Amino acid sequence: MALKNILVHIDSSDRCTERLGIAAMLAKQHDAHLSGLYVIPEPFYPIYAESAFISAELIDSMEAEAREGSVVAEKNFRAHADQQGLPAEWREEQGPIGPVVGRQGRYADLTIVAKGNLDDPMKFPNPFLAADVVMESGRPVLVIPNEGHFEGVGRRMMVCWNASREAVRAVNDALPLLKRADKVTVLAVNPQKSSSGDHGDIPCADIALHLARHGVKTEAASTMSDIDDIGEIILSRAFDLDVDLIVSGAYGHSRTREWILGGVTETLLREAEMPVFLAH
Repeated sequence: MALKNILVHIDSSDRCTERLGIAAMLAKQHDAHLSGLYVIPEPFYPIYAESAFISAELIDSMEAEAREGSVVAEKNFRAHADQQGLPAEWREEQGPIGPVVGRQGRYADLTIVAKGNLDDPMKFPNPFLAADVVMESGRPVLVIPNEGHFEGVGRRMMVCWNASREAVRAVNDALPLLKRADKVTVLAVNPQKSSSGDHGDIPCADIALHLARHGVKTEAASTMSDIDDIGEIILSRAFDLDVDLIVSGAYGHSRTREWILGGVTETLLREAEMPVFLAH
């Protein structure tokens, strides 16, 4: 797969500039078309106002504010695209943010979103946007943290490998990025455990060979740990290796189960301080 269509979710937050800069950089590197999607949210009703009367004037005012944010966001998007000389288009749609971005993402090779923010529900009505898009689009999603500056994303990458269908999907969807990396570490955690999947005689050897045949500079690694949260182990190793992009399959268990009991995907979405590439 080549990255020829990149979709980036645009909003009116200051943080959007970082996300848009990464999207434009990747589009330039891969000679891709860049689409910016701004979702005008459905009227936001605070929990305390659920049973109260909300005037039509207030709803109109909230929608007008969102549309004003769209005008500013579009100017920012077009400025980035023009600066990079990219073929680009602007899309705008009103509706629930998760389903809208998820549906639009079905027609992109990669969708780029933010982690979301519970502290500002007016700008981030759905803090679970990344998870929604991963599950609904059927396409890979690049999740950008809410803090930090990320220049040259994808130079030092880590692949989370557990020999699952989701991991296979993530690795092969990420091939265009992996091929450009200076270093790729394929990490298996507790591969000797029976619950870890079928790794073969040597953990990571088969997937490392597959990547090497695609020209990916790959290093295989495995680690054993008594820590229950595998995601924490992954993030610790990523920090030690100065990784700037993590590739992982998403939701090997049901999303509800991971949300309640915890899981690698939820840990990465909640705690990763670097971009994360997810596929389901």
